[in-house]
Amino acid sequence: MNLQQLEYFVTSVEHGSFTAAADALHLAQPSVSEQVRRLEDELGVRLFQRVGRGLVLTDAGRTLRPRAEAVLEAVQEARESVAAVRELRGGTASFGTFAAAGDYLGSDLIAEFRRRHPNVRVRILGLNSADAAEDVRAGRLEAAIVALPIDDEGLDVQPVVEDELVFVSTDRAKLREPMTIERLAEMPLIMPDASFGIEDPTRRRLAELAQRAGVTIRPVIDVESDTTVFDLVASGVGDTVNWHGLLVARRHRLAGNVGWVPFAEPIGVSLAFVFRQGAPLSPAARVMTSIVEERLVRTVAEMQRVPRSSLRP
Repeated sequence: MNLQQLEYFVTSVEHGSFTAAADALHLAQPSVSEQVRRLEDELGVRLFQRVGRGLVLTDAGRTLRPRAEAVLEAVQEARESVAAVRELRGGTASFGTFAAAGDYLGSDLIAEFRRRHPNVRVRILGLNSADAAEDVRAGRLEAAIVALPIDDEGLDVQPVVEDELVFVSTDRAKLREPMTIERLAEMPLIMPDASFGIEDPTRRRLAELAQRAGVTIRPVIDVESDTTVFDLVASGVGDTVNWHGLLVARRHRLAGNVGWVPFAEPIGVSLAFVFRQGAPLSPAARVMTSIVEERLVRTVAEMQRVPRSSLRP
């Protein structure tokens, strides 16, 4: 039994003959009658009595009719629901971002998506990059924007833009020249993403560089949010390391005594999309990815117009 046979059966019932059903389906009459005959053979019963040129349902046919109609209706509903997602008249955009993405991508990211596609639900999770990658790998998210490096097992990684790490402090003496890994190891560092520790991409990158230089970088204060870090730095408790792009995005909200310098040997940060290998993106996720990429490129272009060093008054 297949959908085609059920469709031909129901259409024959509605039109009263195979010939009329064939006309409605734009088919030759033998094609319709042959499929109905095969359905009868499989079920082991006659569905119609042939009366002249017309058709009359048997008891078995009357029993099958409502069930066949229900199946065809359910199939049509399924097709329409998928079409709604395909045409962005429904569905959900499920996307992950790194924790500071609100500053990097702009607070109106979701508003822009909803303006373009008001009937699509939006599910955005702001996570550490390591967590976002894991949620994509597990199928809980379709895609995410992350900072590299991350564990890429089972993932497709698509780099988008490059940023760099800078040293941030209120101590002007520390900001007179570019920072080095060796000097950084001596600084009272305050770092975000305490619960992720070395799994955080920024900490992981610094740890690798410190190991090569034969030093150890160990924060004196671990907190979760970047906002808390910047508040503590502004109060003179310690220093930090963060992305140049994030500082540019936040520069009008940073305390006036906070400045930054690049590293003597620039430490690049790659921002990349991650997707689960072999899993096609929904149309909604593709649109969200496109909007995020537009905003990343715009932020990096703005970042490049701002000096890599900032000694604030």
